[in-house]
Amino acid sequence: MNAATMSYGMRARERMPFAWDSLTLGLVAALLLVGLIMVTSASMSIAARDMGDPFYFLERQFIFTLAGVAFAWMMTRIPTELWDKYGLGLLLLALSLLILVLIPGLGARVNGARRWLRIGMLNFQVSELAKVLVLMWLCSYCVRKRAELETTLPGLLKPFGLLSVTAVLLLIEPDFGAATVLFATGFAVLFIAGARLRFVALLVSTAVVAFALLALTSSYRLKRLLIFLHPFDDPFKGGFQLTQSLIAIGRGSWFGVGLGSSVQKLFYLPEAHTDFVFAVLAEELGLVGVMGVIGLFVALVWRAFHISRLAAQAGLRFQSYLAMAFGIWLGLQASVNIGVNMGVLPTKGLTLPLLSYGRSSLLVSLAWLGVLLRIYHEVKCNSRSSVMRVPGGGR
Repeated sequence: MNAATMSYGMRARERMPFAWDSLTLGLVAALLLVGLIMVTSASMSIAARDMGDPFYFLERQFIFTLAGVAFAWMMTRIPTELWDKYGLGLLLLALSLLILVLIPGLGARVNGARRWLRIGMLNFQVSELAKVLVLMWLCSYCVRKRAELETTLPGLLKPFGLLSVTAVLLLIEPDFGAATVLFATGFAVLFIAGARLRFVALLVSTAVVAFALLALTSSYRLKRLLIFLHPFDDPFKGGFQLTQSLIAIGRGSWFGVGLGSSVQKLFYLPEAHTDFVFAVLAEELGLVGVMGVIGLFVALVWRAFHISRLAAQAGLRFQSYLAMAFGIWLGLQASVNIGVNMGVLPTKGLTLPLLSYGRSSLLVSLAWLGVLLRIYHEVKCNSRSSVMRVPGGGR
């Protein structure tokens, strides 16, 4: 696509009414509403004790939800061709942010991890934005180097090298969970974009071995892994968080103990309103509530894949890969968070998208949803333009 064609297509789309995807909007609104309710329920006790205001976290979650919706609307105004055009610059920005956060005095250290840049009164977790920018470049690479990616190992080694560098920067923070989700999402996109299975299997095996060695050679990560396998062997120290989460989920039974009636959130379950909000939801709303929330996530992931397929059929390959990357990331991160809460996976420190109390995560997730809505709009506009060009199609 040359510059003139791109410019004409952008102008044509901007003249058309915006095509909102009502199904995606409804699913996101439902998840945000559930998130606000559960963050309020899970945080009231700790907020009253530590902040003197039981609605402290609700107020901030609501404010950042509004800010995230504003960011999402802004993203719907930006043509996706620009993300493709400036992909390299966005990649350099992502790597720069991941380096800056490691510099003492610039990166803020919280709970032993240096993952945040202080922006005024706000600590912003740069890995949330960096993951999106890296995946945008990766989607652009899949379009530009498609033939090389489909036929040669070097075509796959280049993005593998980038993912490795990014993962190393994330591990230095340390943020093992973000590195794992980014790697898995990146390789899924590369495979679906056409990379050969044997090359993908070779590099994935290499990455798995590397991550395993990192876990086994680090006393901190090895301890967390052993505690995950046998949390009840040390229920009052290392295994305390997981055992309390399992107790909460077990108490929920079929229909839960009732909204607001959780016992585990009363200073037993650490991070009840952030990483372990799912456990509180399971305790209060039971299996029925859990299945409802999982159903909303599955429907949103399916919708992202559907939009990806529509974009591919319209010949918008970059947009197709970008929508697919969002769906894979959303499904993976939600699965990892739920798996951690249920004791299926080691503790990773990842939020549950759109539900957990997490300012950076919420802002970036909603902004990326704005990009997904923009892709849907461009697909619909492309379809309208095609009909108008057909003889007898209304023009």
